[in-house]
Amino acid sequence: MGYFPDWRPAAGATVLPDEKLPLTQAVPMSLQHLLAMSGSTILAPLIMGFDPNVAVFFSGIGTLLFFAVTGGRVPSYLGSSFAFIAVIMAATGFAGGGPNPNIAVALGGIIAAGLIYALIGLVVMAIGTGWVERLMPPAVTGAIGMSIGLNLAPVAVKQLAGSHAHLSIALATVLCMALVSVYGRQATRRIAVLIALLFGYALVLILGNGLGLVPGIEFAAVAAAPWFGVPNFVTPRFEWSAITLIAPVAIVLVAENLGHIKALGAITGQSMDRYIGRGFLGDGLATMLAGTGGGTGVTTYAENIGVMAMTRVYSTLIFPMAAAIAIFLGLSPKFGAILQTIPAPVLAGLAVSVFGLIASAMARIWVDNKVDFSDPRNLFTVGVALILGAGDFTVTIGSFALGGIGTSTFAALLLYQLLGIGRRQ
Repeated sequence: MGYFPDWRPAAGATVLPDEKLPLTQAVPMSLQHLLAMSGSTILAPLIMGFDPNVAVFFSGIGTLLFFAVTGGRVPSYLGSSFAFIAVIMAATGFAGGGPNPNIAVALGGIIAAGLIYALIGLVVMAIGTGWVERLMPPAVTGAIGMSIGLNLAPVAVKQLAGSHAHLSIALATVLCMALVSVYGRQATRRIAVLIALLFGYALVLILGNGLGLVPGIEFAAVAAAPWFGVPNFVTPRFEWSAITLIAPVAIVLVAENLGHIKALGAITGQSMDRYIGRGFLGDGLATMLAGTGGGTGVTTYAENIGVMAMTRVYSTLIFPMAAAIAIFLGLSPKFGAILQTIPAPVLAGLAVSVFGLIASAMARIWVDNKVDFSDPRNLFTVGVALILGAGDFTVTIGSFALGGIGTSTFAALLLYQLLGIGRRQ
């Protein structure tokens, strides 16, 4: 068996990872995957004050790197990870709205997180995933993920502050996303973030540019921007305070990617456990690469897994095509200028929705894995982690500072293991 599969033409309704579609079918499918992750990958950098052009560009580059490291055997697209939002905003002192002036500091932390992630991948490749699953059982990973969402709550609430019109548009955007998520068709639900964004944008165009009831959207920058150009890359700066805040996110990414690769194995009927280490390594290297130029940390996307489950097309060749389109969009300053016109109340509404979903979706880990909360070990581990994360408990020793996400992460990991010492099952 070669490093890459010998892709054969698809023969049935289900297209397996080592099969290929005709180009006329593959290109529309790659666009569908790009659309599925576009809402999140555009929203995350905007919330953190990053250049969305650069983020989209590196999502494409990262996907190609992941494809190469995994030997084209794991069907995945890498997009901006929401797990970085809270720690980056804390590390840079960014409160939302416009460009983040301290992106360079955040990039040093992103590279550190990617390095830890890649090293974990190398260890997994050498000895397997058993130690990861023992160190990070569902009770722990769910607690860490929920802490990230709760830690972001003050940020979301602060973005809601403003005039009655600002609040009304933000809440209308929240309601739109909720309605699409609940009542939309399966394909529509996959792009609920994007639909809510377009709805809020249209609302501001009507009420602002059309009726003059709220501030309208300015398009002068869009008209002035060229169609093609080099993205605005940023050089990272390494500061210990930012690294200690951001690097622990690697643990969340490990848990997230582990679940995604196992889910892919389940829906394709082909176990991908032997590629988990390669997946961690590819994801970690892609995150490091993004950090060198101004991109956000990246991860595999549940939205793309949902598209595969819906279409039953798992061909890994779809994803390099989607990556190429993303790189093309990243090289268009006009595309980036359009993204920068998204109104503040729309971003505020999306922040409330997405941050809430980060927290609530983690509860699904506990439900799916039947975590027993009558067990005091689980109860105390989760309870302490959530309080430290939501309260943004920071430990400072000299110039060393570990923020709420970090203290929550280490508390969950250590407390769960400590409470298991000498314990009778």
